[in-house]
Amino acid sequence: MQAAADAFLRRLSQRASPATVDAYRRDIAHLASWLGEQGVDSWQALDVATLRRYLAGERTRGMAPRTLARRRAALSRFADFLVNQGELGHNPVKLTQAPRQPRHLPSPVDVDQLGHFLDTPHSGEPLEIRDQAMLELFYSCGLRLAELAALDLASLDARHVRVIGKGGKPRQMPLGRRAAEGITAWLGIRSVLAKPDEHALFVAQHGGRLGHRAIQSRLSEIAKRRGLPEHLHPHRLRHSFASHLLESSQDLRAVQELLGHANLSTTQIYTRLDWQQLAEVYDKAHPRARRAPSSTDEN
Repeated sequence: MQAAADAFLRRLSQRASPATVDAYRRDIAHLASWLGEQGVDSWQALDVATLRRYLAGERTRGMAPRTLARRRAALSRFADFLVNQGELGHNPVKLTQAPRQPRHLPSPVDVDQLGHFLDTPHSGEPLEIRDQAMLELFYSCGLRLAELAALDLASLDARHVRVIGKGGKPRQMPLGRRAAEGITAWLGIRSVLAKPDEHALFVAQHGGRLGHRAIQSRLSEIAKRRGLPEHLHPHRLRHSFASHLLESSQDLRAVQELLGHANLSTTQIYTRLDWQQLAEVYDKAHPRARRAPSSTDEN
């Protein structure tokens, strides 16, 4: 068993950092030690049931979900190696369930506080006009950072913005009035910064597409300059968009579509909507959610 582990780690060291190799070595050694205690002396005897018992034991022992997920990923990669070496017929780790990860979501910015922040006057310099358009677009459409950074001039029309979401899934978002005003102002002076052949909607001082880190940095800087007493980043504006829209509309399906979520459960978690609220939305929206009145109800 040790020879197979050593061979895998040698191969891994050709592509991974020393820290990664050390972490994999510890994970494999821990599993090998546990298997030895169970009387298993060959990787060929590794099966799904054994792995489930091992992972369940680690979870019961108090291992954090994130750490357990990392260990499972390391063991899965090692099992792929064993399959390639002919020691296993398949990867049994892939048939175990990954631990559910806690969702650490940012709290939404208070709606009045955010409105005051967005309405704060700026200097009127080209970069300030560009940044205001980005802020309004983030909050108006709930865009992800990557979605906004990838926008081209052709992504816009007078009333909509077309984005490519996760997995290459396109969606069309309505453009709010304030966002439309911000973009119109930006397009009026964009040529001052943009290279003649640049198609990106938002450009940097060098004239090319504005990058992810630059967008994050500008948002953080503006928040400090305008006196917002909280850290601001693109994902927080997206979360604020979802929470504020859901609070006012109670339309979970519409928010799901606007966020570009494939599953309603993702939207429920993302917006921190509790299950009681979710049930109320369901009862109001689903045509067969309400039970028929019984004879007892009618008496």
